[in-house]
Amino acid sequence: MIRVCGINFDHMHMGDNLRMAHDHPDVEIVGVCDEDTSRVRSAVSKFGLSEDAVYTDWRRCIEESRPDLVILCPATGRHREYVEGVAALGVHVLLEKPFASNVAEADAMTQAMRDAGRLLAINWPLAWVPSHRTAKRLIDAGAIGEVREVRFYDGNRGPLWHLADKVETSPEFVAEEKGRSWWYQRASGGGSLLDYLGYGTTLGTWFLGGATPVEVTCVTDEPTGLEVDEHAIVVARYASGLCKFETRWGTFTDPWTHQPQPKCGFVIVGSGGTISSYDYEEIVMLQTRGRPDAHPVPVDPVEPPFQDPVQYMVACITSGGDVEGPLSPEVSRAGQQIVDSAVLSAREKRTVSLLP
Repeated sequence: MIRVCGINFDHMHMGDNLRMAHDHPDVEIVGVCDEDTSRVRSAVSKFGLSEDAVYTDWRRCIEESRPDLVILCPATGRHREYVEGVAALGVHVLLEKPFASNVAEADAMTQAMRDAGRLLAINWPLAWVPSHRTAKRLIDAGAIGEVREVRFYDGNRGPLWHLADKVETSPEFVAEEKGRSWWYQRASGGGSLLDYLGYGTTLGTWFLGGATPVEVTCVTDEPTGLEVDEHAIVVARYASGLCKFETRWGTFTDPWTHQPQPKCGFVIVGSGGTISSYDYEEIVMLQTRGRPDAHPVPVDPVEPPFQDPVQYMVACITSGGDVEGPLSPEVSRAGQQIVDSAVLSAREKRTVSLLP
């Protein structure tokens, strides 16, 4: 049995991740922790946890509950603080996206976990979407030749419109919270660019077989009265050509209810074909030299342990295997390099070379 703790509930995905842990037959939730215990109450009720499993001090939570795996969902600006602290206590970490505020922090976290001899995974929820896994399988099978171009558009109505398990809030809640939520604070790592760009750049790196760009250009909106962006467009120049990554808080609808226009997801162009892979859809569209008309391919059924991050981490821990693919620190670091470069480009309003 793998013992799991959930620590820091800043990100609403904690509820989703704990539900996955609760549903796994080989997992026991042994602790939940947040400085504000009101934020853990929903999880305590949903998963039948005892009051003895509720903590406000994360070190005490780990020392007393003795987890094998800690799920971390703090604000982006506190990722390094938490990962380094958990690493010092010798526990595996599943960190909710994005990876970090910058590459230096990502490297520090990776080194801390490596020194501890424990696994670090960065969860990108889009990595479990069947359409995107099917697209990757087709790419690896050579269906579209060498990948040369990735186009990404993604986002939602905004992070305050929904809680765990996509429970909707209200316009009144959004208006009230917008001025004080960490999502809208620059120092905490807020903004659509830091929230969503890593999805596109990390999965894009996965689709591109690890390739990274030469230079990056980014433009963001500058909403009146806000510290952070709600819309960003990034153009990255690779040896193979140009890729585009666009993030948006404020889509007309959320893609898990009704796909907005533009549709959220990826279009991947190769030397011998193309794939469109949109979030949560039951088909991908494929073009090839042999069949140039775009035609639907049903998405592959996703089997354990590739249905969610908890399944995957349990499999890695029990087998002694490494974290691979977009959840790995290596691929996520490449995505973070592009994010850092985009932040610099937007701030200085110029094209920049990819940061190391």
